[in-house]
Amino acid sequence: MSTRTLPLLFLNLGGEMLYILDQRLRAQSIPGEKARKGERRARAVMNDIISAMFKKNFMEELFKPQDLYSKKALRTVYDRLAHTSIMRLNQASMDKLYDLMTMAFKYQVLLCPRPRDILLVTFNHLDAIKDFISDSPGILNQVDETFRQLIETYNCLSDGEFQLIRQTLLIFFQDMHIRVSIFLKDKVQNSNGLFVLPISGPVPWGTEVPGLIRIFNHKGVEVRRAEFTTAGNYVTPQREGSFELYGDRVLKLGTNMYSVTRPVETHMSGSSKKLASQAKENIVPNPLAKEELNFLARLLGGLDIQKPAGGETGFRLNLFTTDEEEEHAAQTRPEELSYKVINIEATQEPGRRAELSRILGELEVAEPRPGSAEKGEDLLALMDGL
Repeated sequence: MSTRTLPLLFLNLGGEMLYILDQRLRAQSIPGEKARKGERRARAVMNDIISAMFKKNFMEELFKPQDLYSKKALRTVYDRLAHTSIMRLNQASMDKLYDLMTMAFKYQVLLCPRPRDILLVTFNHLDAIKDFISDSPGILNQVDETFRQLIETYNCLSDGEFQLIRQTLLIFFQDMHIRVSIFLKDKVQNSNGLFVLPISGPVPWGTEVPGLIRIFNHKGVEVRRAEFTTAGNYVTPQREGSFELYGDRVLKLGTNMYSVTRPVETHMSGSSKKLASQAKENIVPNPLAKEELNFLARLLGGLDIQKPAGGETGFRLNLFTTDEEEEHAAQTRPEELSYKVINIEATQEPGRRAELSRILGELEVAEPRPGSAEKGEDLLALMDGL
């Protein structure tokens, strides 16, 4: 498991979240006199979320080398992030949003020609995010700073380290087989939720088109060549994508697939339901539970829920075509596949402190031996400092 995976996972999933929210905000815009007000509101929502997503202290915590945390822990962060604006999503819409985010990025990771190209996918997401806030120089500087941090952290990594990052991401996505209508219509996903990988197209940069066998003697001298026919139609890439702050990424993975408006539906595959039921039966104490609470306390400390100011009213965003579809999705989704959000309140109130102590005690996490250091600060100690 790579300890450098979390920033890439968070930023790419966050980019997909912003693509979806932008598409839904535009789809639900009201024509006529209220259109201009709706556009301003949508722009404010995107600015608020992106500003919170790229806060300096948030990014500093994110880029610290650390293991990936559970899907539920990360889902809690995205739920909090989505509600840093005046927009509100109910449980069913948030579930659908997270499903779309995860399946889109999973597909991109699977299709990366080489492990290092995951960084180009991340850059594509950040390039698109910069377009969302092109008229907000302050937020733009936040994104550029994260860009520079990515370049500084990842450009020096070896191919082997990127391969480990890719394996860590695939392990994270391993049991997720949500069917997405866009993928099904484009015939890149089967009805069981598994993706169809192409056997043609450009080969990874720095490699040769398959079809040639070179035979060497014991001295390392090439003595003979043989050709063979491949099942796919492979081509040599024209150039490598740019890993700099500005440049042509060449790779299209990670760009906005919702730029053309079309309805997007998600459905649970049979295998996902079966895996979820098995997971429910095999619930065991999570040895990282206490550490995940500490992680969330550190991350969520930098995110504030936005409350409407003045006469401005909040609004609810529906990721489904109708309210009836949203209600049906909430009722039919298996309980074990819905990510229940945990609200952590940092407060000095003695009653709440005692309640948190009781909850932590029930987690039955073994205390470290005397003299050993924990990876993160204690949750209650963190709260005392707030």
